[in-house]
Amino acid sequence: MDNLLPASFDDYHIMLRFLKARKFNIEKAKVMWANMLQWRKDFGADTIMENLDFKELNEVQQYYPQGYHGVDKDGRPVYIERLGMIDTEMLLQVTNMDRFVKYQVQEFEKSLAIRFPACSVAANRHIDSSTTILDVQGLGLMSLTGPVIEFIKLVQKIDNDNYPETLYRMFIINAGPGFRLIWNAVKPLLDPDTTSKIHVLGSKYQENLLEAIDGSELPDFLGGSCLCSIEGGCLRSDKGPWKDQNLSKTSIDVEVSAVQGNTISDSGDC
Repeated sequence: MDNLLPASFDDYHIMLRFLKARKFNIEKAKVMWANMLQWRKDFGADTIMENLDFKELNEVQQYYPQGYHGVDKDGRPVYIERLGMIDTEMLLQVTNMDRFVKYQVQEFEKSLAIRFPACSVAANRHIDSSTTILDVQGLGLMSLTGPVIEFIKLVQKIDNDNYPETLYRMFIINAGPGFRLIWNAVKPLLDPDTTSKIHVLGSKYQENLLEAIDGSELPDFLGGSCLCSIEGGCLRSDKGPWKDQNLSKTSIDVEVSAVQGNTISDSGDC
């Protein structure tokens, strides 16, 4: 169990997330931590931000619209995924699952290294979790083909095992009877702490979203007022405090240290 505390992971808030994920069982958290460090080494997570050039992103966005856009009312980044619009056949023509999984890991790393710190500075409190909106409009059983299911399972496992407690809440919107049937069958199998963060909504979801996210931070197709027309649409803009040129890397490092020293973890609110 040597070398379990690399300098970049010698952080109270990171360790707290792993402890929470294992219900504060220290031995189980230590095993999870060791497995995470080994996975990072095997996968190349430490260098993936520099080494992966995901140049097919614009094409991928056409067939699987998803991305970060704005912050919620507490300053957490908002991740939006329009799963019901996925076109698996076309998606696999512009990329492959291996590269797409690596891109997802790259985005996880950007959240840890860039998005969360910038949001912490902007909100003047420690931020280490996000709000997710999953739009399942149009999603049917036929949409969930083998490759899609395998991709979702793999990314979910990577997320749960190596980036625990980074989800503050999830809104699943446009959930029809078919999805609710699946959800009711799956829900009892999930950890209650996880299901408590997930809100399954039908087509009248706007009020719920606007309670959590200001209209100016929410894309127009979700009931907000943002268009991001210059960037080619909200899900292509990566809008957020992390894009603020006035928040230099140095100021983020300095101010986040101060914020971390004076506030409790954002994940402690969960």
